[in-house]
Amino acid sequence: MAGTEIYLDHAASTPLRPEAREAWLEASSTHHANPTGSHAAARAARRALDDSRDVLARLLNRAPAEVVFTSGGSEADNAAVRGTLNSRGGIAVCSAGEHHAVLEPVEHAGGATVALRRDGRVSPDDLAEALRTNENVTLVSIMAVNNETGAINDLPTLIDVTRTLAPDALFHTDAVQAMNWIDLGVHAADADLVSITGHKLGGPVGTGALFVRDGSDLDPLILGGGQERGRRAGTPDVAGAVAFAVAAEIAVSTRTTEVARLGALRDRLVRGLSDDLGDSVTATVLDIDPDLAVAGIAHVCLQGIEAEALLFLLDTQGLRASAASSCSSGAQDPSHVLASMGIPREVAQGSLRLSLGHTTADADIDRAIELIVAAVRRLHGYGGG
Repeated sequence: MAGTEIYLDHAASTPLRPEAREAWLEASSTHHANPTGSHAAARAARRALDDSRDVLARLLNRAPAEVVFTSGGSEADNAAVRGTLNSRGGIAVCSAGEHHAVLEPVEHAGGATVALRRDGRVSPDDLAEALRTNENVTLVSIMAVNNETGAINDLPTLIDVTRTLAPDALFHTDAVQAMNWIDLGVHAADADLVSITGHKLGGPVGTGALFVRDGSDLDPLILGGGQERGRRAGTPDVAGAVAFAVAAEIAVSTRTTEVARLGALRDRLVRGLSDDLGDSVTATVLDIDPDLAVAGIAHVCLQGIEAEALLFLLDTQGLRASAASSCSSGAQDPSHVLASMGIPREVAQGSLRLSLGHTTADADIDRAIELIVAAVRRLHGYGGG
């Protein structure tokens, strides 16, 4: 049976930081009033909400008026894509490796996609070709960091391509996986729309924000009130916003040291698997260039392994990870991200995403190597390999 949990699924959701939990408890106890009201308690709640807005804006070098609080990254992405298309018409262009919260709204509206390169990133030349081929592009959406492989896109160059070939289009980036690892105030400085969420940073689930640059008119997804400057109706979650801001501030203030610490652990994890399993391990992006991926994601493909079976064995031993693939009706489908990168289906079916975060310790890496190697050898034995 499993012993102590080894949590290597931070890219899915990272544990709540103690400081964020304390901030949420205090704010939820103190601010019981609706911040849209006019009495003293409502005004106090609104000040707490606006203080949190100020923190998030400062962390991305943005104006506080740009911050629209949402229920998470998926809502922020949908608000960016659908809000732009509903307001401006035209079509959207995104990468074929986007999170489904971007990819599905784009495809549903008849938009176009750009394939990923083998290194998991979007080529500026490929984006340029898509913008030349498609008329009336009103939105380009390229994620800052891929949620499966950890690949970092060159946003400044991609934004320059968009400004040149589709000057009237807005540029959106899904930066949900990015804030722990890169400075969005630099990488996404010229983006019109930026999505982030709390639970990837150690904040509460159900918190997020969309940064909307002045002049980027969007039709709101949720109607029924004038909250968030008319861009998102609904009573604001004051305690959630406060905890979100606390977690984000910690993530940014510790980013330099955590990138160095977790990057070294990530490399040791991949190296340990390769030393014991040899050529059967392919580090999807890291084998090409370690600098192309964020420090917290180690994505590998294991030859001759079905990820579903591997994850089951690991889970019984207390190791939490993901395959970075979807399952439908019990049948595993290889990731759309890996397919777009040109990775063969038989290789992609052995994908394993191991993602690190603020609770990851040295001992977790040692134990993870031991458990994964044992599970892979067991599965190879069952398969006759």
